[in-house]
Amino acid sequence: MSGPVGSGLFHLALPVDDLEAAAAFYGDVLGCRRGRTSAHWTDYDFGGHQLVVHLVDREAMATVATNPVDGEAVPAAHFGLVLSWEDWDALLERLDAHGVAFAIAPKTRFAGRRGEQRTCFVRDPAGNYLEFKCFRNPEMLFATDGLDYP
Repeated sequence: MSGPVGSGLFHLALPVDDLEAAAAFYGDVLGCRRGRTSAHWTDYDFGGHQLVVHLVDREAMATVATNPVDGEAVPAAHFGLVLSWEDWDALLERLDAHGVAFAIAPKTRFAGRRGEQRTCFVRDPAGNYLEFKCFRNPEMLFATDGLDYP
């Protein structure tokens, strides 16, 4: 797939206030392979993409605004992965086994529409929001149906 800037992997850096808590969440809970590390940051393999957590003071953590999407107050600042239907189910089992609370519980969004998807939101220990979703039909990731979305 190629976009306006070509294709490639994404690199995302985000703040955390505790590298050990981040390691437990991203490494143990989500199963991300750990890469390079220092006293101030750590790299993770996040679905084949580079995620870097940077240690910051708790007071430096930003507040997150929300935006209404399909009846939910969705955090405007979030990131995540689009998974296969089966991998999404397996992730929910993994999150449940680790006692991870949902910021937005698993649900089906846009039911019956071209972009029908299952989605859920969790927060890492620093409060960063992650969304995990899957599409009934993966080819519909960017499809539109000419109708407004709630």
